Amino acid sequence: MTKILAFAGSTRKGSFNKAIVNVAAEGAREAGAEVTVIDLADYQMPIFNEDEEAEFGMPERAQAFKELLMSHDGFLIASPEYNSSYPALLKNAIDWASRMGEGEKPLQAYRGKVAGIMAASAGGLGGMRVLVVLRMLLENLGTMVLPNQKAIAKVDSLMEDGAITDEKTIKQLKNLGKETAVLASKLG
Repeated sequence: MTKILAFAGSTRKGSFNKAIVNVAAEGAREAGAEVTVIDLADYQMPIFNEDEEAEFGMPERAQAFKELLMSHDGFLIASPEYNSSYPALLKNAIDWASRMGEGEKPLQAYRGKVAGIMAASAGGLGGMRVLVVLRMLLENLGTMVLPNQKAIAKVDSLMEDGAITDEKTIKQLKNLGKETAVLASKLG
């Protein structure tokens, strides 16, 4: 069975990006994938520093996150946009998981994997600019990013009680999850 890991690059309570990645995860499940949704708040790790890594090794939570990436065929990632880019939280987690451990291949957590990416914002662009740099980062690490991506603008007007309620948006996000699962199954 195809396994998809879903997470947001935000740990904020009431995060718009957590809300949209949950909907995309439903679409992947409906397509037959086994989906694991995580919160990066459960994987707190220090800012990556190669000197500290050499002295202390990979932090336990960073290793746990990396192992999750390695055990899945694809990813659903929702990222907030901070100053036209991804937040430090997301970049730091990606950086730690890119480190090669003993007996591993380079970039084993990313190479040959598939990713569906999305962003949400209360603003008019919906986080569209972050998707450009997130795509570039993931592709440079060897992950195939689906051409279809979603930037959900004015997302706060599409929600009730912290969940997406707009049917058109739900359909688009579920479709992104489905496409991610289907492509991952074909490559796996």
